[in-house]
Amino acid sequence: MDQHTQAAPHRQLAVRPTASPTPAPRINREQLVVSLVTGQIAHPVGRASAYRIGHDGVPRVLPGTGGITLNWRIGDPCIGLAGDHVEPGIALHNNGREVVGPRNGPNLALLTYACVGNRATVLNGAAAGRTGWVTGKHGGVDHVLVDFPTEVLQRLRIGDAIQITSVGLGMRLLDHPQIALLNCSPVLLARWGLSARDGPLRVPVTHRFPAHLMGSGLGRNTASRGDYDIQLADATAMRRYRLDMLRFGDLVCIEGADARHGPASRSGRRSVGVVVHSDSTVSGHGPGVCLLMTGPASAIAPVHDARANLAAVLGVREPKPPVRKRRLVAVSSPERLVDAPPFG
Repeated sequence: MDQHTQAAPHRQLAVRPTASPTPAPRINREQLVVSLVTGQIAHPVGRASAYRIGHDGVPRVLPGTGGITLNWRIGDPCIGLAGDHVEPGIALHNNGREVVGPRNGPNLALLTYACVGNRATVLNGAAAGRTGWVTGKHGGVDHVLVDFPTEVLQRLRIGDAIQITSVGLGMRLLDHPQIALLNCSPVLLARWGLSARDGPLRVPVTHRFPAHLMGSGLGRNTASRGDYDIQLADATAMRRYRLDMLRFGDLVCIEGADARHGPASRSGRRSVGVVVHSDSTVSGHGPGVCLLMTGPASAIAPVHDARANLAAVLGVREPKPPVRKRRLVAVSSPERLVDAPPFG
């Protein structure tokens, strides 16, 4: 290992060769179940207070989760937005209630069944019949995120029904049994550019960083219903691992992360996921990662590719070039209130 690699660990990634596409990894395709699940475009939900208190101690009023985001999509930067946990495209929530099991059972099923790379179809309204892609899941608020072309986003309305053709649950890599798949569709797997040459599975990613940077979302007993966040409060670590260049839809590798039974830190393991929501000012929060695969470090070989983004992999649009962005907490400051003159 040379001195440059030691100084910048993210450069340890080999550059993905520009070769002809390799065959997709073999999966248990004949065993998979195809299901239809539905959600409605969720309205943003206000909290008791309009303020979000940042890790810098500053209260801010910002747009957040839910609704239809018109000007930020997969392939766009997710750092530096005047927002907090912003979800690109649309956010789905099934508002149905069950009489058996948990009352929010329909939404929990939607959150579980939907896989990144599943097709989504608008069922009603001005954009009926148009299709998009599932791009991730957001835990806590329990949203499924879907990307549509901008002209479709402009015609959608809060409450429109979106149907997802779900397939991917139970999918296995036949030649790599040590690797577990989560939240991943066969379409994404086939288009990702995965390859193996008598060894570990080579996985194109844009970033590689350690699990100790992960925050909100730890402690859950499953990684199949949401995401967990990259903490960016440490500016030195953020720049070291180029996390100020993250985009919505980036496919990233987390070193020392194990997601078999919920997100956890464990040496000798690697997990790969997709960036699903924007940065946050709140302590312990940041860009969210919905996990797609997890396994021993010896079985997963991350390969650097600046175009390893859902926008390019799914053929949606050309991702924006990765550039460094300043975080909102670095560019905004509280207003200095002038004390009012005393009475009398």
